[in-house]
Amino acid sequence: MSPDYFHRPQVAESIAALVLDASSASGYASGLFLAAPRRTGKSTFLREDLRPQLEAKGALALYADLWEDRQADPGDVIVKSVRTELARHAGVVARLARSIGLEKVSVAGAVTMTLDRVGLGADVSLAAALAELSDATRQPIVLIIDEAQHAISTPAGANALFALKAARDELNGSRHHGLRVIATGSSRDKLAMLRNSREQAFYQAPLQNFPPLGREYIEWLLKRVKLPFELDVELVHQQFAVAAYRPEILTTALDALHFDAELDAAKAPGRLGELVGEQVAEFNKETLRVVHGLTPLQAAVLRVMAIRGERFAPFESATLAAYEAVLEMASKRAGTVSESAVQQALAALQERGLVWRAARGVYALEELSLVELMRAEGMLEVPDGETASAAPPKDPGRPWPGRKKK
Repeated sequence: MSPDYFHRPQVAESIAALVLDASSASGYASGLFLAAPRRTGKSTFLREDLRPQLEAKGALALYADLWEDRQADPGDVIVKSVRTELARHAGVVARLARSIGLEKVSVAGAVTMTLDRVGLGADVSLAAALAELSDATRQPIVLIIDEAQHAISTPAGANALFALKAARDELNGSRHHGLRVIATGSSRDKLAMLRNSREQAFYQAPLQNFPPLGREYIEWLLKRVKLPFELDVELVHQQFAVAAYRPEILTTALDALHFDAELDAAKAPGRLGELVGEQVAEFNKETLRVVHGLTPLQAAVLRVMAIRGERFAPFESATLAAYEAVLEMASKRAGTVSESAVQQALAALQERGLVWRAARGVYALEELSLVELMRAEGMLEVPDGETASAAPPKDPGRPWPGRKKK
């Protein structure tokens, strides 16, 4: 275990034990969905703690990060993780090759042969490939999909999820060693779209909030920053909450204390609060720059989306009227908003990284924390007929520090 990374072995052991429970009473055979805000250490935990713990318990753990290359189709990323593992097992590849009529094939050839986005080729399904892999290794397979909500942003990604469901149903039968899927995401609302509807592949799979780093992390961190004075753990933990549990904001602020030659222990708590505030403001600055650079209609669409949350239906007549009301409130001039204009505005918001779209036409904010940031900037004042209470709640454990309105 690396001494330069804060490990969470108890959390990893708990999750691994739940997921690998083979009893019929376990609901985690359907999959486990974990929601945690971005930049709070989730992906590092998956790679450094959870994957090794799963392997220590005898599982074959595969990892696919759908956020790493946003230009790649999510379906391709999921299948690539399976391909990569298959390439390590020449015997499995040979058996799969023979199953589609190929007598001799190299490992490299096998993993590149007319592979589609869902299976391992036109004649080899993902379920067959994973079953062969599990049987050959005599291990349960755990596929970890990070930022899994992106899977339903393309048809191929959505198809890959259904292929995984078929593989899960096959491998969890008595003839095989099991397949578990752990799906993580930075937005609970978007992650829920993968399991809330009967039309989704992982309907009713358990969805949990992944716990943020806590006091033990603060104690570990303070031992390593080596300040010339001691800081109260509880006080630093409070500032960590202000930083929305993002380690990089807190560590940057703590590092800055080293460069204040006149700072003493009495002034340190107040100065730390100032530094955290500065880092938060810097973190927010780029997002606000993008928001303030929107056209009036783009800004109106974004505001209505933030206010209505899950009730947002972009092309309903009531929503079109809401855009018009927001535009009139901002410019003091009335006007009509067309569906085509809204479609163009939504596309522009996607390009700017503010809005996310599922393949079936559902739109959501890319970052739920944008609601709190816009509210703090006074951007969610609502026209008649709208209610501020319609805005979605904060993610649990994710207070967004914004500037208070004067």
